[in-house]
Amino acid sequence: MKINGRHYQTIWLDEADPSVVHTFDQRRFPHEVVIEDLRTLEDCVAAIRDMHVRGAPLIGVTAGYGLYLALLQAPDAETAHEHLLLWTAQLKSARPTAVDLFFAVDRMVAALAPGQSLTQMQEAAKWEAGVLAQESVAQCRRIGEYGLPLIEAIHSQHPGRPVRILTHCNAGWLACVDYGTALAPVYLAHDKGIPVQVWVDETRPRNQGAQLTAFELLQHGIPHTIITDNAGGHLMQHGMVDIVIVGTDRTTRTGDVANKIGTYLKALAAFDNGVPFYVALPSSTIDWQLRDGLHEIPIEQRGDDEVKYVQGLHEGRIKQVLIAPAGSPAANYGFDVTPARLVTGLITDRGICPASEEGLLQLYPEKRHA
Repeated sequence: MKINGRHYQTIWLDEADPSVVHTFDQRRFPHEVVIEDLRTLEDCVAAIRDMHVRGAPLIGVTAGYGLYLALLQAPDAETAHEHLLLWTAQLKSARPTAVDLFFAVDRMVAALAPGQSLTQMQEAAKWEAGVLAQESVAQCRRIGEYGLPLIEAIHSQHPGRPVRILTHCNAGWLACVDYGTALAPVYLAHDKGIPVQVWVDETRPRNQGAQLTAFELLQHGIPHTIITDNAGGHLMQHGMVDIVIVGTDRTTRTGDVANKIGTYLKALAAFDNGVPFYVALPSSTIDWQLRDGLHEIPIEQRGDDEVKYVQGLHEGRIKQVLIAPAGSPAANYGFDVTPARLVTGLITDRGICPASEEGLLQLYPEKRHA
């Protein structure tokens, strides 16, 4: 996608110095565009943990490059093999809910064959991290292509007005490497000339919707309106939402969906008002080992400062402001689980299916006995 008319992906290897990985510090959006240099495993762990990078697919690719950078700093192959479990544990512990992180780290380890020299390990890791990035791009493009007919169908029924889409958190190109998941069909629809209007949840406490989704849509010229997190139900009651499309950080083989906190409430409102509720996801976000999302998906709990402070631009500087009593504790659950029964369908890189085990297995028959 583009920033100020220039195409970017969210993460890329420096062409002149392959020991440096570039990404955006998403904490600075929308007020500043800051490109951050990742040079070590610790840099990547911090970027994932502290939300410099956000979104399950991008977190996974960042972890892949983190393992590559760790190998670049290893003195020899023996030391690298000895430290491999420690490095992977550091990466996996950075964000416990997003399964793409675990998928990417396991893929990276599988690419490192026993008996490789250090140089061979480094080249294999560099190659595999790049493959993970480009696979993400291709998957997100296909998600957009499969989701586009949903928007086209609504437009054909209401040709005199825009298709009104509600989304929660950020599941656009900033959450992936390019295109995005939930926003991929929106971008393709807009580029095809279909009028769309996006309702953008602010997504407290980190405001990924107001800060990232709105930034993306503005840069791409897509009409949108930021709303408070609690406004979605009201809009649906008054017939102002045609479809809800969200992303996911982990989806069970039975179709339960873990996504940014507040998603469950939007699904309930959509169900009550007969609004289609779709979840867009790449294959890497499906956890085939889990069946019961409510009890088996680990829910990340973050620090209370994210709830008690807000960040904004004041007199040309980005500042944090305390909005609650300093002595009051706050709970900060990062995700919630939407049961499969509330999900109209899953938009994957292989097609659209019901949110059920059989629905997913129709698209992924190789996982039937996994």
